[in-house]
Amino acid sequence: MCTSNYNPNIRKKGTCNPEDHKPWNRRSFLQALGLAGGGSIMMANTAMSVSKPSPLTMALSQVENDNILILCRLSGGNDGFNTIIPVYDYDVYANARPLIKIPPSEFINLEKDKFAMPKPMNKLESLWGDGQMKVVHGVGYEDPSLSHFQGSDIWANTNFVNEDDRSGWMGRYFQDIYPDYIFNPPPSPPSIQIGSIGNLIFKGPENDFSFAVSSPTRLLQIAENGTSYGFDQLSNCTHGEKAKYLREITNTTFSYAEVIGQAYESSVDFGGYADDSLGRQFNVISRLIKGNLGTKVYMVTLGGFDTHNNQVLRHQELMSQFSEAVSNFYTDLRAAGWDDKVLTMTISEFGRRFNENGSLGTDHGTAAAMMFFGTGLNGNGFVGEHPDLTNLTRGGNVTNTTDFRQVYATVMKEWLCIDPAVAGKAIMGGEFESLDLGFNCSGTTRSPSESDGFDHFVTYEADSQTVINFTALEAGHIDVVLYNIVGQKVATLKNEIVTRGRHKINVKEVVDTQLSTGQYVYRIQTISSSYSKALLIN
Repeated sequence: MCTSNYNPNIRKKGTCNPEDHKPWNRRSFLQALGLAGGGSIMMANTAMSVSKPSPLTMALSQVENDNILILCRLSGGNDGFNTIIPVYDYDVYANARPLIKIPPSEFINLEKDKFAMPKPMNKLESLWGDGQMKVVHGVGYEDPSLSHFQGSDIWANTNFVNEDDRSGWMGRYFQDIYPDYIFNPPPSPPSIQIGSIGNLIFKGPENDFSFAVSSPTRLLQIAENGTSYGFDQLSNCTHGEKAKYLREITNTTFSYAEVIGQAYESSVDFGGYADDSLGRQFNVISRLIKGNLGTKVYMVTLGGFDTHNNQVLRHQELMSQFSEAVSNFYTDLRAAGWDDKVLTMTISEFGRRFNENGSLGTDHGTAAAMMFFGTGLNGNGFVGEHPDLTNLTRGGNVTNTTDFRQVYATVMKEWLCIDPAVAGKAIMGGEFESLDLGFNCSGTTRSPSESDGFDHFVTYEADSQTVINFTALEAGHIDVVLYNIVGQKVATLKNEIVTRGRHKINVKEVVDTQLSTGQYVYRIQTISSSYSKALLIN
């Protein structure tokens, strides 16, 4: 019990500074601390429990597929030109890099007389040969930042770091899916991040949706010794309320230690991974995937790519480590039957300048290649146009040919099968046409087919109208129900026998009452199947 007997020089247990009674706002408190709904603050050690899944999560569970995305961050700015060598224009390349070029004797040809990779990446040769590797050329954005910090933030934020929006593309998506994340989190962590602590990718407007650890060793420690924080002996002062709130936040993150530990223990160590940072990261992630943890997105980190000097040796060592880790990862997944469900893509805050510098290295540059791995790619190849090496900017950089947001949009829409409108909102860059990476949702989720005779999707039309479209290949009874964000039934949109052909449901017209702006879920029940999808009401 707090008392008002406060002496600024003597502070007894259970007494409070009168200032501690002032009202406070949770959001502003978090903003002042630089937190956003998640953290790793050690406060106590008590028994822990796992919250039940959100009703919205359960409603969406029939929409999402079981595909998994791995973001492999090459921190420091990877040199794309010494990763994917432009053999077709080798003379120009060699003249720009007389001392750090990759000689033809060190080539692993990917496409004869066009592109190659250096021999230290030889562990990826089998993935390329087996159709499990693709490369997207010239990825970047206009007027790029060459700052490590701002460059990283832009790649995470996609909105070019508006000072009023310190969130990331995946974080904004998860915020829509899990609006009550702190008090009603999903059964598995939405994302797991090893290294790159503080990266914005998984940070939403209100919450941080990443189970973030500094190292794979720390992740294993949490899995084996998971703890959460108690609320005993907290005062009734504002200070106590703040401490309680911070513990609630931290428990949301650390409550996942139990399910992570269960997934890890229920899988078998494949072996064969190198005992280095990236090898250990991929090893522990493979255990969690094979243990059916349910996490959709992981991020691993390999640092050291800021190669201003002595680049040849440093870059070769890094790419050798990277190649071995990725190769072992997919060998592991293939043995367990998971390789077609896991897509890995590289990201880096920028590329390197085309011309070498005077220190046997390269300085900060612009566009670079992104690499993709996985059986789901359905073949090897190159996507997009390679930058023109003879048309450099005044700073000696190439011009990007692929917007990085187009890559994100493709992965969200075609791999994770997220509704295009939801993906566009998360990326904050409008509509982006999908790249041909070899996969699409018609091949990865329940989709229109002659066998079940049903197709459904959402369109957003004039005057903020949201329309559910479906096509029946035969007559039959359907029941269409709209749910709100907490899983409560809002309205029955249709419950009748429909004829063969196309049908539309204008949600606002049918409900005929005021609907709050936000995300909803519809569920269509036919005689033999059910279908669900998220939609937005504007």
